[in-house]
Amino acid sequence: MPRGAGSEDTPLVARVFAQLSDGRFHSGEELASSLGVSRSAVWKAASQLREQGAVLHAVRNRGYRLVGAGEPLEASRIRERLPREARACVRRLEAVWSIGSTNTALAERAGPPAGSSEVLLAEYQTAGRGRRGRAWLAPPGGAICLSLSWTFREVPPDLGALGLVVGVCMLRALRELEVSGALLKWPNDLLVGDGKLAGVLIDLRAESGGPASVVIGIGLNVALGAQLLERVAETGIPATDLLRAGLPQGVSRNEVAAGLIGACVRGLVAFEEQGLQPFLEEWRQADALRGRAVSVNAPDGTARGVARGIDLRGALLVETRDGVRRFVSGDVSVRAG
Repeated sequence: MPRGAGSEDTPLVARVFAQLSDGRFHSGEELASSLGVSRSAVWKAASQLREQGAVLHAVRNRGYRLVGAGEPLEASRIRERLPREARACVRRLEAVWSIGSTNTALAERAGPPAGSSEVLLAEYQTAGRGRRGRAWLAPPGGAICLSLSWTFREVPPDLGALGLVVGVCMLRALRELEVSGALLKWPNDLLVGDGKLAGVLIDLRAESGGPASVVIGIGLNVALGAQLLERVAETGIPATDLLRAGLPQGVSRNEVAAGLIGACVRGLVAFEEQGLQPFLEEWRQADALRGRAVSVNAPDGTARGVARGIDLRGALLVETRDGVRRFVSGDVSVRAG
């Protein structure tokens, strides 16, 4: 459960969520008695869960039922599932109920010692963000929102390609969980079909010639529900989730989170030692854009052409009327026709 989910210092909404996470009906009277509060307080907490995007059924004479939620995130359960070598590198791992942004919270802390990491997860973010300041929508229980801070001993030469490396690490974690079919969309999205499954946001703090501290944010859709998927689609960015991607029944979000963290830690160690090279072929095999007509919104304008993969430094190559152009940043969309 989120930190202290069973204690009185935890927000009531988190405690109600934990009680309802088994997906069964619980009466308001039962919840009130179990949590030591009034039925009115339970009703207010249920309303708050709905406001945060959770799908909550309320049926007369049966009570409340949370749809699509699984085991609450719990730091101890995630840590015990980490591979031994990754666990040794994670000096601090927290799971909280609600926060503005996990990336912002870690970025405000001092970077961890070189070769180690801190991890912060949240059930709900009030100011979750994607690339270029876009909002990231994730209801309690429906996603994994985590940030991982890491300090390199020296600035890696391929640091600009870190988002691509994290994407490959996420693919590896999903394969371990028997989820296949995900593709990578440059620079840092995971897709299944045309639906966005996950995104990566990287905040960098580096000094010339010295240590580089990064905060890696991962948002992975687990079970968004039909209503939220429709809301996301209305923004022009179709989404999907792990349930639709074939996550085996019985795999908890704590297992998924541990898989992501373990794969990222192993990947960061390899990236510091060898750069992008060990990840290139896997990235190219999963490239969702290669050979497709695309538009690239770059700082110097919009370019149109055919995506031709990435180069040895992780830049996107696009064949245009004026020749092949190289992009190190930008937003890419697939053109129809």
